[in-house]
Amino acid sequence: MRRTTSADALERPDPNAPAAGTGRSGQREPLRTEFTFELPRGYVDETGAVHHTGVMRLATARDELVPLRDDRVRENSAYLSVVLIARVVTRIGTIDDIHPGIIEDLFASDLAFLQDFYRRINAEGHTRAAVSCPACKEEFAVNLAGGRLGES
Repeated sequence: MRRTTSADALERPDPNAPAAGTGRSGQREPLRTEFTFELPRGYVDETGAVHHTGVMRLATARDELVPLRDDRVRENSAYLSVVLIARVVTRIGTIDDIHPGIIEDLFASDLAFLQDFYRRINAEGHTRAAVSCPACKEEFAVNLAGGRLGES
């Protein structure tokens, strides 16, 4: 498996690029329903193995409605994001049986990452964030699905 570097994660915005969802030729790109990610810290399984990469799929209306009927969510509304993330994450490392217990065992920074990732792919339709260099003020895009923290 190829490791993503920060150079891979940086994408310069192209002012001549077509609108989101269209290719260079102006043709509509096929709908992308699954997005890979790399957790900042990683999920530690029961054997102590650390899993960093994973896949999240686009959410459906059902994914957002079903957790509202969950008793854990009714008792504590903060649990909604745990149940929702567990529904749309299809794999973390070699684990493909993702359930709320797995999401509960993530480090807080990894859960926060997945919540933001969920919002970006479902509301904004992409995994890029616009940023600017604090030193030179140059603007560029960072692909949140790419490299891990501190990697260069």
